[in-house]
Amino acid sequence: MSELTPLDKAEAAAKEAATDTVAVQLALAAVELAKAATAQQPAHSPACSHQHKPGRSTGEWLAIGCAVCVGGVGIAFASIAIAIGGISVAILAVVLRSLWRDYQRDVQKGR
Repeated sequence: MSELTPLDKAEAAAKEAATDTVAVQLALAAVELAKAATAQQPAHSPACSHQHKPGRSTGEWLAIGCAVCVGGVGIAFASIAIAIGGISVAILAVVLRSLWRDYQRDVQKGR
């Protein structure tokens, strides 16, 4: 009964081949490396290692808000000034056109 059947021989050969393959050895090495890496890490590591800048204070935010408001009022006044200037130029053009027509009419009549 010491003789092995062909099925037993094939099973033993398959087990030996499975344990001796390079792929299995690499996988086992990767698992061992991962275990070693997690064992070396400290228990509590910070999420990031860079220094955070402190936030703006209330006074700084108020100053920024005031600057934006003053700038907005300045832009509003500048827009109003441009509109008034445009209206003035339009009125001037209409008046000059009327004067030019009157002058041309007087020249044609011989005055």
